[in-house]
Amino acid sequence: MKTLMVFDFDHTVVDDNSDTWVVRCLPGQTLPDSVKNSYRKGHWTEFMGRVMSYIGHQEVSPDRVRSVMETIPFTAGMTDLLSYISQNKSTIDCIIISDSNTMFIDWVLHAAGLQAAVDRVFTNPAKFNELGHMEVQCHHSHECDRCPVNLCKKEVLELYLSDWSDNGVEYAQIFYVGDGGNDLCPTFCLRSHDVVMPRKGYTLEKLLTKLGGQEGETSPRVFAWSSGTDILQELKAAMQS
Repeated sequence: MKTLMVFDFDHTVVDDNSDTWVVRCLPGQTLPDSVKNSYRKGHWTEFMGRVMSYIGHQEVSPDRVRSVMETIPFTAGMTDLLSYISQNKSTIDCIIISDSNTMFIDWVLHAAGLQAAVDRVFTNPAKFNELGHMEVQCHHSHECDRCPVNLCKKEVLELYLSDWSDNGVEYAQIFYVGDGGNDLCPTFCLRSHDVVMPRKGYTLEKLLTKLGGQEGETSPRVFAWSSGTDILQELKAAMQS
């Protein structure tokens, strides 16, 4: 039976927020207040649509956007972790569930030569329109009141596991690696022998601490990490046990 690694992207695989990093492609590296102040809570993807439209109207080329995105730093140890996963695809499946977008994640993974590590990416679809402006759409619609309107990571993970289960695949263990508030919801579909891995000092760790053991005996084990090296050591130990 295989192991499944599930990663968030921003502040997890990469050590920044890809959606705010992209602003560096602008000549002044900042957005006007009219765009900044247009954000509504829970509607980040709509906001990013306006950000990318503004970038396009400043005549920033798609190549310039890509070259800037390719400079976003990976979190310490993550390239080693993903390289290990890519070398052990016979025993490890790996997916990303992220509130970023398809183009940003694809560019970053390809620039680092790490695309082979990741089997599927579930995120907001993005493409360049005929004007050369990037358009970002919501990943899906859902009924979960805990999550942003464009993405419930629990629903994505449950559907992924259900599809594989229908094909006779059950995972021996699932590791969920994330940092943010929207990474809490998917942990509720993990089993007691699975592991939720919050980044130390970030929102997910604080939320899990607050929950304590109140979800009952079916709660997954919690392993907090500071670098991809911590996760790699834990993964290797689990694979050998």
